[in-house]
Amino acid sequence: MDPEISILYCSPSPQGLPQRRVHVQLSPLYQRRKLPPPLEERILLEWEERQRKQPWVFNGAKFRLHSVQPEEEKNKQTLNEEKSKEMDNRVSDILEEKRSKDNEVRLKEEVDHEARGGLTLHLALTSYRDFLGTNWSGEATALQERGGIEHGDTEAYLAQPLGVGAALQCRDGLFVLLRRSHKVGEAPGLLDVPGGHPEPKAVAPNIPEEELSLDVLQPELVIRELFSSILAEIRDEVNLPLSTLSDPLLLGIARNHTSAGRPSAEFYVRCSLSSEEVRERYLEGGPEAQESTDIIFIDREEMLNLEQSTMWRELCPSAKGCVKLYLLVREQQS
Repeated sequence: MDPEISILYCSPSPQGLPQRRVHVQLSPLYQRRKLPPPLEERILLEWEERQRKQPWVFNGAKFRLHSVQPEEEKNKQTLNEEKSKEMDNRVSDILEEKRSKDNEVRLKEEVDHEARGGLTLHLALTSYRDFLGTNWSGEATALQERGGIEHGDTEAYLAQPLGVGAALQCRDGLFVLLRRSHKVGEAPGLLDVPGGHPEPKAVAPNIPEEELSLDVLQPELVIRELFSSILAEIRDEVNLPLSTLSDPLLLGIARNHTSAGRPSAEFYVRCSLSSEEVRERYLEGGPEAQESTDIIFIDREEMLNLEQSTMWRELCPSAKGCVKLYLLVREQQS
């Protein structure tokens, strides 16, 4: 395993988890612990100094991932009994209309998919300011050690904002990578997958950002934002219409150890456009075109062997986590 990344959770389903199989639990128990004086005050002072030098930065709210809880696998026999009548009817209808064995296989795979359970994310709120002052600070290792000693949790004092990324596959089977601009603050010039962060503000748009709290966030809307945010990132970074993108499937959650184990939810998304059509739209430029300088396509075979290729060293940690999860989930299909 590459030392820059690790896998926190991998989907037990070979297709990845759809939105309906992912849940969220919000609680103040999942908040970052405040550091004792004067360490907490230092985070604020450093942020104020950054704003003086870079007045365009702002302190946006983010979701903090505390932990994950996989659901226990359902008893497949019980599930089959529950669905047998429904499935028989659906298969009969489909076979009568299309005489297609593929549909019968798909329905059986759907039952198997549901039998593999789902996932609950334990979330709270954090901020960009706290990320810079903890995960992204020069004191991150010391904060991890302190959290382990004082609370039995190396992440207790870290912001741990949850990001999103996508293994985006075109109609002709090619996967999309983006060359990060040298003007971005993190991993400049390296290859990345489309991605970003889900935004708490999108869940409660009528509430000022500084007044956001767990009390005003509805869990079902948080999950909707998690899944829709990766589609919005693809739209803005690659300049693709949402209508060309499939529903995201959650591959798992990876950790980026170059930023103290910051977590990212990685998805698989299909695009109905060919790679050439995607390239043309990318070159036209989208709302976040300034974040990357080039688009690169790799075929499925290259994707499967990426860890052993020289290109692996060109990938930023977030892209490595996404690729690794895609490979792990794919192995279950073999």
